[in-house]
Amino acid sequence: MDCWKEAEGKRVHDPWFYQYYRHSTAGDGHRMTTKPGATAKADRRVWVPGPIIVGAGPSGLVVAACLKEKGVPSLILERANCIASLWQLKTYDRLRLHLPKQFCELPLMPFPKWFPTYPTKQQFIAYLQDYARRFDIRPAFNETVVSAEYDAVLGFWRVRTEAVNGKEERTEYVSQWLVVATGENAEAVVPEFDGIREFKGTIMHTSTYKSGDVFRGKRVLVVGCGNSGMEVCLDLCNHNAHPSIVVRDAVHVLPREMLGSSTFGLSMWLLKWFPVQMVDRLLLLVARLMLGDTARFGLERPQIGPLELKSLSGKTPVLDVGTLAKIKSGDIKVCSAIKRFTGHGVEFVDGRSSEFDAVIFATGYKSNVASWLKEREFFSEKDGLPRRPFPNGWKGERGLYAVGFTKRGILGASMDAMRIARDIEQCWRAEAKQLLAFHCPSEQK
Repeated sequence: MDCWKEAEGKRVHDPWFYQYYRHSTAGDGHRMTTKPGATAKADRRVWVPGPIIVGAGPSGLVVAACLKEKGVPSLILERANCIASLWQLKTYDRLRLHLPKQFCELPLMPFPKWFPTYPTKQQFIAYLQDYARRFDIRPAFNETVVSAEYDAVLGFWRVRTEAVNGKEERTEYVSQWLVVATGENAEAVVPEFDGIREFKGTIMHTSTYKSGDVFRGKRVLVVGCGNSGMEVCLDLCNHNAHPSIVVRDAVHVLPREMLGSSTFGLSMWLLKWFPVQMVDRLLLLVARLMLGDTARFGLERPQIGPLELKSLSGKTPVLDVGTLAKIKSGDIKVCSAIKRFTGHGVEFVDGRSSEFDAVIFATGYKSNVASWLKEREFFSEKDGLPRRPFPNGWKGERGLYAVGFTKRGILGASMDAMRIARDIEQCWRAEAKQLLAFHCPSEQK
C-alpha cells in the first residue's frame, strides 16, 4: 500500500500543499510541517490515507474496528480526553443498559459471558475500553472539530480541529473519506422557560447528574418522562429525596420484561411473524395486565402504538424498572407541563404551583453536526440528522458517511458501521489496484 499512499499524496497538488514537506509520525497519518516562511492557516496539516472518523463513542469505535479487520486504516478525532465520553462523563451512576446485552454488543467481540443480562454503566465502559485495546484503536483525543468541508478541486475532505488541552493548536486533517460518528446525543438540550433565571434553586441537566445522594430530603422537579427522567426519579426516591416529574406529552410505559422474556427481545421475535400494529396491540394488552391503567396516574398513552411510534418519530417507550410503583404509591408526584418558574418554585399549566429546591432537566440530547459540517445535502441543517431515514441514512456523496443516527441505538449503529466498512473497503481496494498497476507495472506481470 506504500505506492498507493504515495500516489494519493501526490494528488494533493495545489500550492497550499506543496509548500509543505511530509515526515512520518505516530498513527495512520503523515504530518505536514510548514517550511520556514510559509504562510499557514493551521499550525499543522495531516494527510490521513484512510477515513477520518469524528467521534470516539461506540459508533466511531465499531467503524474503526470493522475497517481494521478489512485492512483499512483510519483516524478517530475525539473532542474529549477518553473514548465513550457520554458514557464515562455524562451518565448517572445507577445506569444500566436498557436492552439485553445481546442487542448491545459490538460486532467482532461479544460481551463476556459472565456479564448480567443488563450490564451496568461501569461494565459497559470496561467492555468498550477492552474493545479499543483489542483492535488497537488509538483516537486523537482533545481534538474538537470546528469545521469539515469537501474540497471539490482536490477531491478531499478538509477537517479542521482545535486542541482543547490549553495549547490552542489548530490542525487540518485531509482525507478522501469522512465518517460522522458524533451521533444523536452530542449536545444536551435545555429548554427555555419564562422566569427560569429567577429560580434560586439548583438547575442541572441529567448529563451532570450522578446520584440522588446530594438531594437527600430535598424537593426535586425532574423535567422529562423518558427513560432517563424516570430512572432519575427512582434514584432520587432511593436516596430519600422528594421527586416530582413533569409529564408534558403522552408516553408509553412498558414493563422491561414480559411473558418471561425481555420486552424488546419479545418484540423483535414477534415482528418476524406479525405486522407492527398487531405486535403493538399485544404489547399494550400485556402492559395493561401487568401495570394497570397508567392514565390514572397522569401517564396518558399516545394514540399510536409503541413500536409504530418509535419507527415514525424515534421516540422510545419507557421500560419500567420500578418507577411506576413509586408513582402509584405517591412517592413520585406527576405534574403537568410548566408554565413558568418563580423564585422558589414552578407554576404549571393546570394552575397548580409548587416549591422546589432543585430542577433536573431530563430533556435529552441533540446532534451538533450542523454546527461544524459544511454540507447540507446529506445532513439536515434543521436537526443535524441524515435526511434519509434508516436503513438508507448511512451513505452520502463524495466519501461522506454517517453512523449512530439511526434512532435504533447500538444495534442500528453496528449495522451501519458494517455497511460503511464494506463500502470503503471496496473503494480502497479498487483504487489500490489501479494505482499499483500504474506505478508498479512489473507487479502485474
